[in-house]
Amino acid sequence: MLSIRQNGGVLSPVTLRSILPDDLPLVERLWQLYRHDLSEFRGMLPNDMGLFTAGPLPAYLDDPDTCGYIFCQGASPVGFAFVSGLRAGPLHISEFFVVRAARRSGVGSHAARQLFARHTGQWEVAFQEENPGAARFWRRLAAEVCPTGHREERRAVPGKPEIPPDTWLLLTT
Repeated sequence: MLSIRQNGGVLSPVTLRSILPDDLPLVERLWQLYRHDLSEFRGMLPNDMGLFTAGPLPAYLDDPDTCGYIFCQGASPVGFAFVSGLRAGPLHISEFFVVRAARRSGVGSHAARQLFARHTGQWEVAFQEENPGAARFWRRLAAEVCPTGHREERRAVPGKPEIPPDTWLLLTT
């Protein structure tokens, strides 16, 4: 557990917990915030009900090759991640999200380090270059977690030739 300083110096613990079936409504609400953030870079719009699509969320929750975590600061959920490739690897951070109020506080770095510690092995982490905050975050973290080096690749997004390729970091923990 890591404590993060916020609100005038008050320390609040940061924890990761596995997503359970009862967490579905919570994850769906956080997913809306996540998709809203991505809409800035990927041009996604909400549907006629004002909601972003669930995308792969339902599949992640039912896939035995994937697990999910909720990040909590004290009692407040502040983000989530899904890790796939559990059976045969390589491991992927399929989705990673931290709410805006908790960004640049250490929550994301701590959460990612915990994911790498819980699931050691070969990792592939994708991000969009158009999202400069994510690009800086993942490159800095990869350099810290793998001081002996990691590789980068650009890969087209399957089925979406209209958007720029993702950058993939390949590393071993």
